[in-house]
Amino acid sequence: MQAAWLLGALVVPQLLGLSHAARGTEREWEGGWGGAQEEEREREALMLKHLQEALGLPAVRGDGNLEETLEDKGAWGTGEDGQGEEEEEEEEATPTPSSSPSPSPTPEDAVTYILGRLAGLDAGLHQLHVRLHVLDTRVVELTRGLRQLREAASDTRDAVQALQEAQSRADREHGRLEGCLKGLRLGHKCFLLSRDFEAQAAAQARCAARGGSLAQPADRQQMEALTRYLRAALAPYNWPVWLGVHDRRAEGLYLFENGQRVSFFAWHRAPHPEPGTEPSAAPHPLSPNQPNGGVLENCVAQASDDGSWWDHDCERRLYYVCEFPF
Repeated sequence: MQAAWLLGALVVPQLLGLSHAARGTEREWEGGWGGAQEEEREREALMLKHLQEALGLPAVRGDGNLEETLEDKGAWGTGEDGQGEEEEEEEEATPTPSSSPSPSPTPEDAVTYILGRLAGLDAGLHQLHVRLHVLDTRVVELTRGLRQLREAASDTRDAVQALQEAQSRADREHGRLEGCLKGLRLGHKCFLLSRDFEAQAAAQARCAARGGSLAQPADRQQMEALTRYLRAALAPYNWPVWLGVHDRRAEGLYLFENGQRVSFFAWHRAPHPEPGTEPSAAPHPLSPNQPNGGVLENCVAQASDDGSWWDHDCERRLYYVCEFPF
């Protein structure tokens, strides 16, 4: 500020002298040099404007009188040196709102800020590690619990399987005892009639679940005993009953359910003609000789009235006889 006033003190008097000289020149030449006068005024106004912009002085009034303008605005002393200084001190003492920008951050401030941010990030990472540790511990506990559940499930499966096997053994033992108590006991085996209609394979499965198999009469004695048992159980009707005999493996090769080859047969034969009558060449339509089904009839059933064997379609649903060991 002092440098600005010093510059003003040095320059403004010279400009004022130039202004008075210009006015004198104007009065000398105002007769016939109007254009030069206008040019001088414009030049003077331009110089004053540049001075005002350079020193930060108040704007010049419209008449171009720099002295009057400075006196009106108090920017220049009026001859009383103390008055200008007092005004300057008052201006310095009067608090004015600071419009200067905040100081730019120093390198130390930037480093402090970065270190603070890094400390915050480190604290956040620590919290994250703590939570991850808690989650990892929880996962380990859940994995251990899942392993225990799997072991318990495996033990339960084994227990259920053991129970099912025990139940199966119990059912087989119960079926065997029931067959021998309710059915026909013959030597080392027992026969029991079931009045449920089943296909030949399903009947075999049900007999096996009860600890036996479809009946397998091995000789004439067993065949006659089984015939008497069926006749007494189903009389006065004649019902075919499944036996454990079939030729599914090869046509004409009859096997028992246990895979042994059948050596005794009781096939049905057409009735003989009465004495004195000629035999008929055509087979009896209701009781032809057996077996007569070929590849279409591969399973054997026994008639309940006379005990003869008939071949039938294996999918036909008939009564069946189970055989149990004794």
